[in-house]
Amino acid sequence: MSILMLAALVLAGNLVAFEQNERPKAVYDFSISREEKIKLAESAAPPEISGAATAYILERTGYVKVREGTNGFSCFVDRQTPLNSEPTCFDAEGSATTLPTRLLVEEMRGAGKTELEINAAIEAGYKSRKFQAPRKPGIVYMMSPSAYIYIAEKNVMAHVPPHLMFYAPYATDKDIGSPPPTANMPRLIRAGQPDAYIIVIPGDHAGH
Repeated sequence: MSILMLAALVLAGNLVAFEQNERPKAVYDFSISREEKIKLAESAAPPEISGAATAYILERTGYVKVREGTNGFSCFVDRQTPLNSEPTCFDAEGSATTLPTRLLVEEMRGAGKTELEINAAIEAGYKSRKFQAPRKPGIVYMMSPSAYIYIAEKNVMAHVPPHLMFYAPYATDKDIGSPPPTANMPRLIRAGQPDAYIIVIPGDHAGH
């Protein structure tokens, strides 16, 4: 997630940050059981969706598929940085296009690659068309109460409210009208990128 989205959430009163004197510890716990890892991944979406989704668990060497789904969705714990823990469920389109980039990220982390090397590999993958941007509208569920991200600029871990994301490849803030950063407004992350998203926080979680 981008710092722009985080700033918007802070202003909206939807994000609680826990400041650290030293670099925070990673939130994702590799030592939890297989069942707990599955449950965490599934927490991203309603059980009617996540229970029929393909499930991945995150191990130190990368993701392991532990269940083949029947509805086209894929649930896993994403980590935009190694400190994060972001339960996520992609729909069929995201599973076909964006998910392979997430699988590569953790495979490379498991192999000891740096974040700069990983980012370069993902960028090169899009340029070579190894990876594709979503080709049609779709949804990503991130409704888990257990999502945490690292804000490097402030050296804090932050709890992210449950939210939904919609594919908006290469979109900019101008494309969505440059809305003000308030709780009931959509937000854009990864602006201008192949995997840009429009973020919407459902009413019960929007600070009202």
